[in-house]
Amino acid sequence: MGSRTPRRLAVALSGALVVAAFVASALTPAAGQPHSSLQARALELDGPLRARVLQQTPITFRGGRVTTSTGESVDVRVSEGLPPEAATPEGWAEFLVGLTHGPELSSLTTFVVTFDEVQQICGSSAAGCYGQNRMVVPGQAELDITPEEIVRHEYGHHVANNRQNAPWAAIDWGPKRWASTASICARVSRREAYPGDQGSNYARNPGEAWAEVYRLMDERKAGVTTATWPIIAPNFYPTEAALQAAEADVLQPWTAPRTTTSTRVFGKSTRKIWWIPVPASLDGAYRLSATLPAKGTHEVALVAGDRQTVLKRLQWTGQRVKSTEGTICGQRSLFVRVTQAGSLGRVRVSVTTP
Repeated sequence: MGSRTPRRLAVALSGALVVAAFVASALTPAAGQPHSSLQARALELDGPLRARVLQQTPITFRGGRVTTSTGESVDVRVSEGLPPEAATPEGWAEFLVGLTHGPELSSLTTFVVTFDEVQQICGSSAAGCYGQNRMVVPGQAELDITPEEIVRHEYGHHVANNRQNAPWAAIDWGPKRWASTASICARVSRREAYPGDQGSNYARNPGEAWAEVYRLMDERKAGVTTATWPIIAPNFYPTEAALQAAEADVLQPWTAPRTTTSTRVFGKSTRKIWWIPVPASLDGAYRLSATLPAKGTHEVALVAGDRQTVLKRLQWTGQRVKSTEGTICGQRSLFVRVTQAGSLGRVRVSVTTP
């Protein structure tokens, strides 16, 4: 597994196509910064790569935009270092459209190269790499890893790079549905998961775990029965629910939070406590607000599923408005509790959740 340092694959045309891999410092890049590599299994005990800038490596390619049998257009470049009978742009384009994918496939450029060229571009401990909608993969098996395994892993990163998981970066945490099902937020809180760590905690990096889960999910759909789990911690191995969530993240991406509004009129004969279930199937940011009647002093609180534990009380943020915000992190049963006090009248509660 390569280091967590960002990999920027710059492509330029100047006679031969030149691919340069820039490996920056070991600092975690900003949210959405492209990165990642799949370390060769035989080298998985190596330490993280040291920060460095690799020399530009001139590689000539054949290929480009290919129209596949599905009608989709895929950009595939194959190194002239690979014999034509071993790898063609058309063959790899057909493989790519056969992956579980969405519209993000059209934005990907895939460079299929020799294993030596992979290591020149991605680093001496890497078997492939991804960054900025560009993927570098070997065209032939090496070190007991098939090119198809590496492509699936790196394509998982491409999916994540084109998905949302606010307030976190999907490239580091995994996409929203899988990350929620796999309890990534809770694991991070317990220091069992380390988003973005491409070094000593690579095996517990949820961004890498997601890429391997994508690989397993797609292999299973393709009928591959020899799936292994050698590079990520065993407790990240996906459940059936996690595999289903991963497929949904690809085919039905989460895009934005949702808001529901509930209204109740408190009268003389109305119960003083009003319970409102909070949709909490996904982890992420929430916001609650309550508009009270004039001179109303109602207590409004976010309460755990036991209906006793108060997680947060809404505070005054306006003349008649109380509100709060925070993060849903593993809680799947939540309620807003409104306790009437002061004036009777209409109360409106707005709940925004992932």
